[in-house]
Amino acid sequence: MNLLKPPHILISQEMLDEAVRLIPQTKVERTVASKIDTLTGHLGEFAFAQFMFSDWRKNLVGKNKGENDFGDFEIKTSAFPFNSKLNLLVREDYARKRKPKFYVQLIIDVPSQLADSITAGTRAYLCGYATAEELDKAPLKDFGSKTGTVGGYRCHFIPITQLKPIEELRNM
Repeated sequence: MNLLKPPHILISQEMLDEAVRLIPQTKVERTVASKIDTLTGHLGEFAFAQFMFSDWRKNLVGKNKGENDFGDFEIKTSAFPFNSKLNLLVREDYARKRKPKFYVQLIIDVPSQLADSITAGTRAYLCGYATAEELDKAPLKDFGSKTGTVGGYRCHFIPITQLKPIEELRNM
């Protein structure tokens, strides 16, 4: 995969509107990294559905609470300025609890790591995927918060440059 230009989906206004509408029924009480965490997660799942099924409406947001995002797939999405030094991050406690076959990393390319909004036309990069076995063997680290403080939890991490190409998933 060319990390300078990985596959991407453009976030539409319709996707944004639907993602915001679903927030009240999907918000989970957990450690919050930013004000747009839930929105980011919804948009990641919409972008994955668009990539896999050519229709972002084929997502399961709001229908799969407490389960994997798409059966065998768990979508991990971050809102962060895209660069090739980012990682697939999965919280240690989540990795123990959920067991998808695959973890997929998306990066919503916002202008700043402290962004508190996402606009139509923003790119959602599909960085690649790892198997659950690969993730379980990945090292653990507390990456802290976006504001520079300690996060209080550890994440398994795999550099996005080491993920398998997202295109392979279409053939599974």
